[in-house]
Amino acid sequence: MDTPFASAQPYFAGDARTNRERMLAGDWYVSDDPDNARIAAHARRELHLYERAFAMGEPDAQDHLRSALPRLAPSARLLPPVRVDYGDNIIVGEGTFANYGLTALDVATIIIGAHCQIGPNVQLLTPIHPLEPTPREVGLESADPITLGDNVWLGGGVIVCPGVTIGDRSVIGAGSVVTRDIPADSLAVGSPARAIRALDESTFGPRH
Repeated sequence: MDTPFASAQPYFAGDARTNRERMLAGDWYVSDDPDNARIAAHARRELHLYERAFAMGEPDAQDHLRSALPRLAPSARLLPPVRVDYGDNIIVGEGTFANYGLTALDVATIIIGAHCQIGPNVQLLTPIHPLEPTPREVGLESADPITLGDNVWLGGGVIVCPGVTIGDRSVIGAGSVVTRDIPADSLAVGSPARAIRALDESTFGPRH
């Protein structure tokens, strides 16, 4: 019996790799790989248990989070709900904090540096779908990695698009959509986000 993605097979002529291997290589693939399904199911289950255990104050709550995201640094904290595709393609550095509602679609690798601050309802989106209608209709997709440097602050509701790197110590204003790389030590805002000023220690002082 044909699979739902059988019409995509001509795009893979001569390519003996599994769809997971194609995905990890950043090439076009379709999402019917059994290993991908198993890893995704494990992440969904563990993140559901994490959310429930966190709400009830259970001491093993973090164990569920770290089972879903095995490359989470020991001192990193992600408040639930957390939503991922697989979890094993996400690297989170020491001291990083993510507020409620992080979505990190890790079809490609997502690297979050040390001591980052991530506001509520931030989306880190690596997947890419074809612009052309026929390959999109048959289920082809791919992904480009996302990298956040150390001490990056993403305001609430920020969306980071595939292939973007945000440099160390940069700040992205709330609600911004980041479609291109942002250099280090920059404040960027807007949709699409643009760097509007450089950041350094000279402006820090009293709030009022």
